Amino acid sequence: MSSLKALTPKTIDQMAITEVIDRIESLNKGIAKFWAKSDGWAPVAAAGLLGKSRLDWQVSLSGSLRLWIREPANALSPAELILAWANLGSLMEGSIKTLLSVWYETYKADIDNLKKVKAFDHSKQAAHSPDGLGLEKLRVYCKTQGLLSADGDALVELVQQRRNAIHAFKDRPIGDGLEFQGAVRAYLALLRNVNARLPYPDDNYVPRER
Repeated sequence: MSSLKALTPKTIDQMAITEVIDRIESLNKGIAKFWAKSDGWAPVAAAGLLGKSRLDWQVSLSGSLRLWIREPANALSPAELILAWANLGSLMEGSIKTLLSVWYETYKADIDNLKKVKAFDHSKQAAHSPDGLGLEKLRVYCKTQGLLSADGDALVELVQQRRNAIHAFKDRPIGDGLEFQGAVRAYLALLRNVNARLPYPDDNYVPRER
């Protein structure tokens, strides 16, 4: 029985939050290592977008999630919690932009949906680059294309609302440390989904969790 249990993969909810963050960091490190220098594999326009992006910052932002882990979880001050949400929101935004940049040729040809989410420049008759879109437009576009699950869409909307407190003088709900840790776990699921949608030359290049 014990040996069978050892062979059963842990669900995200069964992992310690520190392990969840380790896995997020290793996945983003693998994504950055491959896609920051994807010339010869990604189409020219996509490789250009990815080459000028700061995927290395995604790795750094992943590691900085550890700054917001407390015991007990709700020991974060309001300021720390606001910054924690901003950290997570930046990561999610970067992951979605990476996905759309990799599939840039498909994205920029999707004119009808781009117009619907106001991500199309009518004067230039061209798509807005995904690296210039805000989180709401990214979320709505992904929703129209089914690129995020219902849970993923709800996560993006939640984190977007929570992190907006960093811009506000008036009162806004910021949740608590437990909710934040739950969102970090959900981000790992979203990141896995993004990584599964990225094309690689073969299995040797696919980023792994550690």
